[in-house]
Amino acid sequence: MKTYSMKASEIDKKWHVIDATDLVLGRLSSIIANYLRGKHKPTFTPHMDCGDNIIVINAEKVRLTGNKLKDKKFYWHTGYAGGIKERTMTQLLTGKYPERVIHKAVERMITRGPLGRKQMTGLKIYAGPTHPHEAQNPQVLDVATMNPKNKRSD
Repeated sequence: MKTYSMKASEIDKKWHVIDATDLVLGRLSSIIANYLRGKHKPTFTPHMDCGDNIIVINAEKVRLTGNKLKDKKFYWHTGYAGGIKERTMTQLLTGKYPERVIHKAVERMITRGPLGRKQMTGLKIYAGPTHPHEAQNPQVLDVATMNPKNKRSD
């Protein structure tokens, strides 16, 4: 048997739109990462950018399980003495850029390096229900029906 390796001319990138309303962040991010890498395709080639483009709308309405909204903290340092800062997930989701929560979650699941950075350019995230990519005719990817655990409504 021979291992199939896709050529650059054979790559066919599709567009998918995902509504993140009430979807669990981690489960959503892993599905997005698989689609960005192209692992859902039978022609997956690890060294090529053969994944699809993903549009995520309503990013501000994503859900987290357990006590992660108040317990999960992100730290950074300003570079000055005593300059350690922290932010909770609630502050990030109610802040100015709630779409960064999904972006960072997906980014941490994609392989690091030049190929991973190229694959991340296929991810477009919007906090509200509208997006400017109607011309690409994106197909709706219903993540909520893939698994009952993907949607959280409480």
